[in-house]
Amino acid sequence: MNLIEKLAELVGFHPSYNNCFGETVYADEEARHALLVAMGYDLKNEQSIEQHIQQLEQAKWLTALPSVFVAKHELTTQEIILSLPDTAPSTIALTLTLEDGSELPVSFDKTHASPLAQETINGVNYQQFALELHDLPLGYHSLSLKLAEQQFYCHLICAPKDCFSPQEASKHKTWGYAAQLYSLKSANNWGMGDFGDLRSLTKTAAAQGASTIGLNPLHPLYQNNPAHRSPYSPTSRCYLNTMYIDVTAVDNFASSKQAQAQAIYDAAQFQQQLAALKASDHIDYVGVAELKYSILEALHQDLVSSDKKTPSLLAFETYKQTQGEPLALLATFDALYEHFRAQDAYAYGWTAWPQDYQTPDSQAVNDFRQTHSARIDYFMYLQWLAHQQLQGVSELAKQENMPIGLYLDLAVGCDGSGFDVWSNRDAYVVGAAVGAPPDAMNTLGQDWGLTPINPVQLQKQGYKPLVDALRSNMQYAGALRIDHILGLMRQYWVAPGKAAHEGVYISFPFKDILRVIALESRRNQCVVIGEDLGTVPDGFSEIMADAGLLSYKVLFFEKWESGLFMRPELYPAQSMVTVSTHDLPTLTGWWNGRDLSWRQQLDLYPNEQMGIDDRNGRVAERENLLAALQDMNTINMENAPSSCPAKANKELAIAVQKFLAYANSHLQLVPLEDALCVTEQVNIPGTIDEHPNWLQKLPVALEDFATTDSVATMAAMLNDVRPHQQ
Repeated sequence: MNLIEKLAELVGFHPSYNNCFGETVYADEEARHALLVAMGYDLKNEQSIEQHIQQLEQAKWLTALPSVFVAKHELTTQEIILSLPDTAPSTIALTLTLEDGSELPVSFDKTHASPLAQETINGVNYQQFALELHDLPLGYHSLSLKLAEQQFYCHLICAPKDCFSPQEASKHKTWGYAAQLYSLKSANNWGMGDFGDLRSLTKTAAAQGASTIGLNPLHPLYQNNPAHRSPYSPTSRCYLNTMYIDVTAVDNFASSKQAQAQAIYDAAQFQQQLAALKASDHIDYVGVAELKYSILEALHQDLVSSDKKTPSLLAFETYKQTQGEPLALLATFDALYEHFRAQDAYAYGWTAWPQDYQTPDSQAVNDFRQTHSARIDYFMYLQWLAHQQLQGVSELAKQENMPIGLYLDLAVGCDGSGFDVWSNRDAYVVGAAVGAPPDAMNTLGQDWGLTPINPVQLQKQGYKPLVDALRSNMQYAGALRIDHILGLMRQYWVAPGKAAHEGVYISFPFKDILRVIALESRRNQCVVIGEDLGTVPDGFSEIMADAGLLSYKVLFFEKWESGLFMRPELYPAQSMVTVSTHDLPTLTGWWNGRDLSWRQQLDLYPNEQMGIDDRNGRVAERENLLAALQDMNTINMENAPSSCPAKANKELAIAVQKFLAYANSHLQLVPLEDALCVTEQVNIPGTIDEHPNWLQKLPVALEDFATTDSVATMAAMLNDVRPHQQ
């Protein structure tokens, strides 16, 4: 093993992995080298590499306390490893600071303890001991001690074993809709779905007996670059996309008809643009942003310039105080982004800003905050409106007795040019990208362009970036889907300048992370679903189940090696079941072979034979699906869809959902695209503008949704097979 290999192993990189085709893939040497450099390791010569190796190997001895310790709440006694030099006094005084701020003294006497291990470093003998702590309460605490003028600090998290379960939310099997919020069409919205539409959909779904509304990630993108549209490439995972604000529901627009805003709205050009945006089949994000923010700027100015402390102004001020510095920093980033794009249209994010502005605590940024305070206040205002409106929908779902309510989606990472990376550079590996290795669906591999979190720094920060993301989303949700949950166990990193198939896996502290997820889940009474599709190691599903996470079961993948579809009673109860996802074809598109046409058209096959095999294989897949539906008696074969030529129909749509309704899975989600028999899929991974990703509107307006034949029939069937109230 050479020095680079040894350093990579200590950091957590895997030397190889087994792909979905059963082949062993070895780590690319250049990629591993580039990733270590991106993590901050100096590899210019053997001496510097040896120093890094030595530091990593000696850290557990030279640091008296671990950077983080996750205690198991079900145990009455916790054991934390202390590392002490022989020169340390016999009695060590420590301070346990609980989450509520109270402090408790802790004493350790090494003369009455047996060392667990020992090591001599630079002539000093170090010994490791077990420090016992008893009856720790749930929560985020800390442990500290001072030794020879050196202060040591440990993030001490006491967490439960498992998450809040769907059975605790509802005793009965449940169902709901999966919606891409932007795709909703209504008479009221301004060319893309908004929180007002979500409110309407929630009322409709609750009346139909649905338990939840599943949504695409609602994280903020770039307000000053609305063309950046993928919800899975956010600037932050801790706030909201203000494009979803329903302008018509803002207090001083809806009630008092604020004069300036109303004048802008009533202008002929505005109304012409609005009509065009609403009539378009695809979403014009730039056009929608132009209209919405022109009104919202006027409404903000009206609010803050009021002579009176109106209830709205008081609520806004309270929100700012509650959110504190993190919100102010997000708004500062948004204002800086806007400022520098006005100077250079290609300044997409902090990496294109002058050096003095690339760190949030610089003097230049502090000066900017003073000179641009009004604009920063405006960006905080937008977050407040989005929070108010989404919180209102969340409360409505509870009032409508939906057992789960909103089901939100946590993206696997964030865009490297965005706020989360800018505000906490140490936690991220700038230059690297998260992705996925080649598999049957994406034979070239995937580079998602998301900047990965450094697992070492994640621990040093007491998992705070993860906690913040979970807590920010769970405040609105009865369920949270964690995209690519496998990435919290091992993550596939693509090095700068390397192709997606040349990625390297790195390990994450998965057991600790699951405990943190469970703690936030229980505190927020939020069910957690782990998206565990793709290349998954043996035993992974069992680990998730033990932690109380629901597995993510997709009909297209639930087959035997023979190609036959699994019977629904074989699906685990601890799972969420659906026909498809945003990255896969709709049921109609799959039956008609639309996805295969796209793959051929976009040249996504490594060779022509693979495309031929896919097309021939789809014929057998259709036959197998019909056989499965017949076996469960969910389809009337007299009305079965045509196979040659392939043409899906309503009978197929209802039959497939009924087939899944019989599954043991506690939760079933019906994509709105499948309820409405839509052909085109939401997104094709590996493409940007070649396919209308994240641009398509649903063909039916919300006002007509419940009375659409396929929807009404499907809802009645689902409410009959898996009613949440019995």
